[in-house]
Amino acid sequence: MPPALHAPAHGHSRILGIGGYRPRRVVTNAEVCERIDSTEEWIETRSGIRSRRFAGADETLTFMAQAAAGKTLAHAGVPATDIDLVLLASMSNLSQTPPRAVRVAHEIGAHRAAGVDLSAACAGFCHALAMASDAVSAGSARHVLVIGAERMTDIVAPDDRTTSFLFADGAGAVVVGPSATPGIGPVVRRADGAYEQALHMTAGWDDFARDPDTAGRPRMRMDGRRVFRWAMEEVCPEAARALELAGVTPDELGAFVPHQANLRMIELMVERLGLTGRTAVARDVEHSGNTSAASVPLALETLLSRGEVRSGDSALLVGFGAGLNFAGQVVLLP
Repeated sequence: MPPALHAPAHGHSRILGIGGYRPRRVVTNAEVCERIDSTEEWIETRSGIRSRRFAGADETLTFMAQAAAGKTLAHAGVPATDIDLVLLASMSNLSQTPPRAVRVAHEIGAHRAAGVDLSAACAGFCHALAMASDAVSAGSARHVLVIGAERMTDIVAPDDRTTSFLFADGAGAVVVGPSATPGIGPVVRRADGAYEQALHMTAGWDDFARDPDTAGRPRMRMDGRRVFRWAMEEVCPEAARALELAGVTPDELGAFVPHQANLRMIELMVERLGLTGRTAVARDVEHSGNTSAASVPLALETLLSRGEVRSGDSALLVGFGAGLNFAGQVVLLP
């Protein structure tokens, strides 16, 4: 007979605090148009974006993640020494090892925490949030720090008319901890590799190292129409399923916080989900642009800071992007 293993009792989890960091430099559509053949009106009409933030040389990925983490811990009232695990989601981390999460944990004083990097593009934060919830619920961690941090300006060509006006920089984070009642609902998630060329890098860093003149610096390329169509056809029904799994009806939902990819996309998702005026909708994309893995926590922080939602309200979070893959869940707000 094999020995019986001891396992912690299952419990519940919830978000205890949230925080974000936005780079100092505000970049208007007029400034973007200095590098591409476009107009301010075209950009705003097509994307809903009016301005975005670009990180300076001193606003590194680690710095922004650390700043967001510090605000989150303060909001949650959880000391860094109580963090057991740091999960950092990013698609723009150019340093493969050691994990960026380990550096962030060290910088904030979470010296007992494990650190894991996660690469799932714009869905990264919601994937990491599900992992954090599972860890806390299973008892393998008591407090998990989940961070989405991006310097998209490092991987987007500034003269690319299809992407340069969309993407921006920033970091957002939450602390997940134990709860007497469920505070994070079941996750819905999937990926479809048949669409992998819809959002991809022009080359690998190994290609660039072998022949930089031919390969060129790896940059992101996107087929916006394919991504838009996929999000409407595939992500919307799954977002509705996340509501169903959590036992929340559209007219009961306190907030809808989708990935801030495009304002037109957000408005169509609101319509297809049947959300009413009772639900606060995150439209952070207007002044933050698309910050990939950082967009959901940054948009959530904006809703809370403006008083558009209250503690205890339910919120549907949905991240989607390269892969193409998505993840989403309903949470109760801290």
